[in-house]
Amino acid sequence: MPTSPPPDRQLPTRRAALLFCGKTTLLQAHRSFLDLRHPIARQAPAQALCSAPLLAEASAELWNHQSSTEFPLTAGKVQNLRIACQRLHGLEFQPGHPFSFWKQLGPTTSRKGYTTGRELREGCLVANIGGGLCQLSNLLYATALDAGLDIVERHPHSRMVPGSLAEADRDATVFWNYVDLRFKSTVAFRLETSLSATHLTVRIKAPRPQPLPASPAPTKQPEGSPVRSSPSGDCLSCGMTSCFRHPSANDSPNTSTGHTAFLLDSLWPEFQSWCAQHHQRGDRWFLPLDGHRWRKPNYAWSPPESALTRHATRLTLLNAFQNRRLPPQGAPRQRALLNRDAELAAHYSRQLDPQARHLIVAQNLLPHLWRLGTLGGRTFDVLLTRWPLQQLQERLDKAARHHPHSTTLSDFRADPHLLRAEQEALAAAARLVTPHRAIAAHFGNRALLLDWSLPTPEAISPAHPGSHLFFPASPLGRKGIYELATALQGLNTELRILGRATEDHPSPLAGLPHRPATLADLSTARALVLPAWIEHQPRLALRALANGVPVIATADCGLSEHPLLCQIEEPNAEHLHTALSRLLSRPTSLKDKRAS
Repeated sequence: MPTSPPPDRQLPTRRAALLFCGKTTLLQAHRSFLDLRHPIARQAPAQALCSAPLLAEASAELWNHQSSTEFPLTAGKVQNLRIACQRLHGLEFQPGHPFSFWKQLGPTTSRKGYTTGRELREGCLVANIGGGLCQLSNLLYATALDAGLDIVERHPHSRMVPGSLAEADRDATVFWNYVDLRFKSTVAFRLETSLSATHLTVRIKAPRPQPLPASPAPTKQPEGSPVRSSPSGDCLSCGMTSCFRHPSANDSPNTSTGHTAFLLDSLWPEFQSWCAQHHQRGDRWFLPLDGHRWRKPNYAWSPPESALTRHATRLTLLNAFQNRRLPPQGAPRQRALLNRDAELAAHYSRQLDPQARHLIVAQNLLPHLWRLGTLGGRTFDVLLTRWPLQQLQERLDKAARHHPHSTTLSDFRADPHLLRAEQEALAAAARLVTPHRAIAAHFGNRALLLDWSLPTPEAISPAHPGSHLFFPASPLGRKGIYELATALQGLNTELRILGRATEDHPSPLAGLPHRPATLADLSTARALVLPAWIEHQPRLALRALANGVPVIATADCGLSEHPLLCQIEEPNAEHLHTALSRLLSRPTSLKDKRAS
């Protein structure tokens, strides 16, 4: 049954809306003409004032409308704020150069990623592309006032909501392009805008405060105007069903409380199980490609039947083709892998629904999503697949100090901005999920430790094992090949090496009995040995343990306790030699190993 508007509100009509559009078009044309006569330069992000003192800060809650009816427009508002904050964060202004909200953002179009949010128009909260940016302009104005900046242009809202910034006369509405917010300062200042999972925050930094107080804010609303009642909800829930904007007059309203999006990359069986357990109907799974269809076990995820699955097939196949031309190791390959992660993260980000309230993110995509602003306004968990870049590089530096002649330990270091982005994102994450014991220990109570998934044991004939040791990697410094070469001196055994990439000459294995290996050599090996400085996914060590083959490995391999595992704390040739000597001195048959 149609309901009538409150006493201080008039029912919107199509005629009034058409008149409003005509009037705004004329005002926009007029402002465009004035901006041509008196242009304002658009600023680019800079770093000069990053460490400047904080002059003022303000924040506001993002998710203040939690009902399933109003959630879609609230989610749209947060999405619009993500895009706007990315464009405004890090802007620095010289003395006298004004900040203009619309000069920096430009029109809010869907091509830029803006979506439908709530917008206060003529006393109503209506749905509009780019709606919700007034929450940002409110905080910008309030922060500029507190920082003592000169307000050049500001417009209050047409309706004052009790308890809001409008009631305190600290609000600023915006409407492309003639209702703008502009301020400046007599000193250089820096603007920072960010979204946490729950709040929008604005900061202004400057080397020193502005010496003069801020000028009075230009306003078209006389002081002492009465506080009018707030809208009783947006167009999805206001109850004024006779209004032409109400969903009952058009389409059925879209109700939602949000969903989870899984942004995944390479398959780990531990993460497959965990993600499937945390999936709910309506969740989205983003995968590089369908590994089952393309016969790529590395991407053979199995989303639940109720999952809505998206793939980046073309991008993944193109990157796979390009990677074939790269060397097996070295700086060019590492740069290409980082670029591939950035491209995949950007692809996923463009496909994300604004109503994705929670994300589960593969770690290699994390710093790129953080820099894109995709994680702002959302909670997220991280699937840890490696050491954080900062710790990874510190470990490589430590190994390089032990082996300065190595050509691979110092061949590549990531951009410091990427390291900082990953650190910030990891600090903001809700949960850090991993089966890697060493990485989990690094994060302490914040880590959620999973069990490694042991493969199914293979059939092994009850014969005596060979005398060889199995090295499940390329003979590189980060895998502990220098320590292993020293430890093997004086031992009567042969080393079989699976990987093909090598250190430059001279080889650390010169003079030692060794030869290339195949996976068949693992089942008959006396032991698998991996004294690695870096090992993120010890799959072959897990395979060895499942098949009764002893394993000697460093704690950095992240393995769980096991009767057949001999763990040394760090790559150390003396400790490794002792462990190998003890193992090789014990006569053991494969049948006895399996029984143990």
